[in-house]
Amino acid sequence: MNHNILESIDIELIKSIALEAGDAIMRIYAKEFSIEYKDDESPLTEADTLSNAIICKALKYHFPTLPLLSEENEAIVYEIRKNWEYYWCIDPIDGTKEFIKKNGEFTVNIALIHKDTPVLGVVYAPALEEMYWAKKGEGAYKNGAKLPLHVNPSPKEKLFVVASKSHLSSETQAFIDALPTKRIEQVSKGSSLKLCMVAEGIADIYPRLAPTMEWDTAAADAIVREAGKMTYQYNSTFNIQNSKLQKPIVYNKADLNNPWFVVRSF
Repeated sequence: MNHNILESIDIELIKSIALEAGDAIMRIYAKEFSIEYKDDESPLTEADTLSNAIICKALKYHFPTLPLLSEENEAIVYEIRKNWEYYWCIDPIDGTKEFIKKNGEFTVNIALIHKDTPVLGVVYAPALEEMYWAKKGEGAYKNGAKLPLHVNPSPKEKLFVVASKSHLSSETQAFIDALPTKRIEQVSKGSSLKLCMVAEGIADIYPRLAPTMEWDTAAADAIVREAGKMTYQYNSTFNIQNSKLQKPIVYNKADLNNPWFVVRSF
């Protein structure tokens, strides 16, 4: 495959696919729905299944040569995946727990990965009517406004921190409590919206010292990077004040679990 794959993809088409999936999700959201539990005890609703079917069908129709990796599809062995140059990475609903709680904080996530790096991402929160998107070299946007929308003028005085609503680990909280600033304002949010908050600039940092999968972050990570921020791997030598020592998280690994990470704007 040539390097013109990215250039040939119209971000408006990907946004329209996310909107179609979001509309279908909202029809289920408005009524009583059934909940199943997968082998790892994570919840699955008919909305996850329907959103996945809509997205995969549309992407296969428009881009028949590009492989698909989705949370809700059969696993694809690394021996096959490792040869992919470009592929779609999909989470048809990130924040299924938030969907079940009906708090609106769930998202449709469609990313294009080039080798190990997200280069296009669409994150749509249908209940909130918020659409984030980015394409490498073309900027990141929320509902048409270029990101970031906000910049913290004095992070040493005050940091805005976002953390998981359903999965806040003690390690994450300890990391937040140790941040080098005079004041911390901490909020919680569901799904990939946390990464989007850093891209937007309404949060300065999102630490996730807890398990996630590649499809949980891929689309929003493309938006983070195109907004001039970064999603860094966390390790024991992580230094919040020196980003030169840190490495970005990478995708299409043999193990699709993400490492612990820190999304940051400073």
